[in-house]
Amino acid sequence: MLLIVAAHAETTAGGTADVRTGRAARERFRAWRRERPFVGGALTALGGIELFFSGQLDVGKIHVQLGIEGLQATVIPILLVLLGVLAIAMPAHRIFYGVIALAVAVYSLVGVNLGGFFIGMLLSTIGGILTVAWMPKGAGPTPERPSDGSEEA
Repeated sequence: MLLIVAAHAETTAGGTADVRTGRAARERFRAWRRERPFVGGALTALGGIELFFSGQLDVGKIHVQLGIEGLQATVIPILLVLLGVLAIAMPAHRIFYGVIALAVAVYSLVGVNLGGFFIGMLLSTIGGILTVAWMPKGAGPTPERPSDGSEEA
């Protein structure tokens, strides 16, 4: 136990171990983030959070959510946050989650205070589009061979 503490004190005294572990952690996060539609999922979830808070507003003496609209003002944002997190967690199903997020975001225009006063709807819509459009690095189209007859099959 004492040796571990002494070794830790030596590495932190120089500061090089902390810098290396910080860089390594950032590199691991960067590599993890590039393997999934991170920005699209994060924007979708952020739009859902904005929709949730815009649906819980009281403007003066006017209460914004009533009846079935109150249920929509709770369910739609939770669904968008869930779709954003699932798109990040399971990138293989990104197209399904992105299309559902797009449909729910557009429906939030009617269901949740003009789509969270347009801000939440726009964030979720852009996030859904980015989620659907994202492709893994190696999944792009393959370059075509020249068809000038120089290569024989």
